[in-house]
Amino acid sequence: MAELPPYTPDNWVIVEITYKDTAFYKVLAGWSGGYLDGDSWRMNSGITEVEEKEDYYLFYGQSGSVYKCWKEAEKTRINMGEPLAIIEANDMAKVVEYKDIKNELKQK
Repeated sequence: MAELPPYTPDNWVIVEITYKDTAFYKVLAGWSGGYLDGDSWRMNSGITEVEEKEDYYLFYGQSGSVYKCWKEAEKTRINMGEPLAIIEANDMAKVVEYKDIKNELKQK
């Protein structure tokens, strides 16, 4: 099977979800739209592996997806407004910085 090209968002954050005292992590990615198409977002299936490059990270998901996330693009923007509102209202989920969970992701 040929490897799919990675999703490359304009901005991204890591979401930590806690369920039954176990934390797992997902990439929440956003794309800024243009005149004809609106902003969009997607969340991966759960991070299974991270590969760190000089300027970006490759986040591998449980479904086989790959997200190429530029280091300087780790931030929230309006294109993530809807999912962020849900995350903030949910006691089981929160946005975390990659640098704060880097070691936890490498232990998987």
